[in-house]
Amino acid sequence: MKRKVIAVLLTSAMALSMAACGSGGDSGSTGGGSDSGDAAATDDGADSGEEVSGSGGDNTLTVWTWDPNFNVYAIEKAAEIYAADGHDGFSVKVEEVQSDDIETRLTTAVSAGDLSTLPDIFLMQDNSFQKYATNYPDLFTDLTDSGIDFSQFSEAKVAYSTVDGKNLGIPFDNGAVVNCIRTDLIDQAGLTLDDFTDITWSQYMELAKQVLDATGVPMLTSQAGSPDLIMEMLQSCGASLFNEDGSVNIEGNDALKECMEVYAQMVSDGTLVEVTDWDQYISSLNTGTVASAINGCWIIASITPQEDQSGNWQITNMPRLDNQENATNYSNNGGSSWVISGNSENKDLAIDFMNSTFAGSTELYDDLIQKGALATWAPAGDSEAYAQPVEFFANQEIYALIVDYATKTPSNITGPFYYDARDAVGVALSNIIQSGADIDSEIAKAQETVEFNMGG
Repeated sequence: MKRKVIAVLLTSAMALSMAACGSGGDSGSTGGGSDSGDAAATDDGADSGEEVSGSGGDNTLTVWTWDPNFNVYAIEKAAEIYAADGHDGFSVKVEEVQSDDIETRLTTAVSAGDLSTLPDIFLMQDNSFQKYATNYPDLFTDLTDSGIDFSQFSEAKVAYSTVDGKNLGIPFDNGAVVNCIRTDLIDQAGLTLDDFTDITWSQYMELAKQVLDATGVPMLTSQAGSPDLIMEMLQSCGASLFNEDGSVNIEGNDALKECMEVYAQMVSDGTLVEVTDWDQYISSLNTGTVASAINGCWIIASITPQEDQSGNWQITNMPRLDNQENATNYSNNGGSSWVISGNSENKDLAIDFMNSTFAGSTELYDDLIQKGALATWAPAGDSEAYAQPVEFFANQEIYALIVDYATKTPSNITGPFYYDARDAVGVALSNIIQSGADIDSEIAKAQETVEFNMGG
């Protein structure tokens, strides 16, 4: 009976809040880092409107996070499990705050010199983590020697919240990249999922031409001006837009140039078609006008509502770059991590709570899977829930696959100016594709732009 119940939950999982983990209108905000949701306060489900800040009491932790159906649910479920496991009376007092507003509040608190307004725990976008941890270290509790076993999480995921060798966050949701493929379309070209597994980009480009010739359908679509795919390709070989010392690593970055060349060639071949906005991107997946999607695993939630396509999709890993020594078939796009405030008066309780749940409970992750919250905590992938076949994906055990992909993803350097660099690469990409600009010249301009923004 338990197995049947889990199967029902897994079938419904993809249509639920995992959609909130996606890009929404802005493909730069992905993973559990979705900014959806209002800023209304919640206290165990009550929207009192009262701002939650500071410690909530000896057995209560205050929390800032966004999205009631995803992140709020997760932290409250974790509290329920923790309370039932010998911690009677434990509770969390949650205020729902959009991601951007959390960052604004943190900056305001530091500027005012008053960290008492902070909660015990808050959620932070992975791609923003380095900026805030570097500039405002007092906001964070050093968890390096806390007893949390960070080796059980994906190395790439942990790297987002690690500064100067110190662990400052607890990894949460999974942004591992998946290659979602319409198997009924590639079948028309005489191809199978195996043909797209563990391959290089040059091999992928040739297969994409076969699919286009057989079906008239491009292999990929991408939002014009968005460098998401470039960033995924770059991280797949452990390359970054910054060096270890924080200097800009755009001009002369061979991996970045290779990514740009692959992207531009696929546009030229007609195997990658740019669309104007996020809605058109999602529409291409739902209407069968594209044969696949390479994106963070949260994209699955935008695919599964098309019930008539059930059984026609499967997932595999992404292609790897041909000319990079450390090339892999794995990457990440999106995600977030929990932070224990440096000002919390309940640090020991907060650490034990996190260690017992997000860093220690298969029961929690088995429950969260119905909300689309896929773990980067490796032991979760060994549970019964993660091993269940998913009918929509031709009965693949996609959850276990995604956790495995996450554990194989190389880490990269984000740095405090990550979004400046990402945006500059996006402009360069747009100029290359839309205006036929020279790749080397555009990369050089991107380098200059980021160095200017950094004040150097």
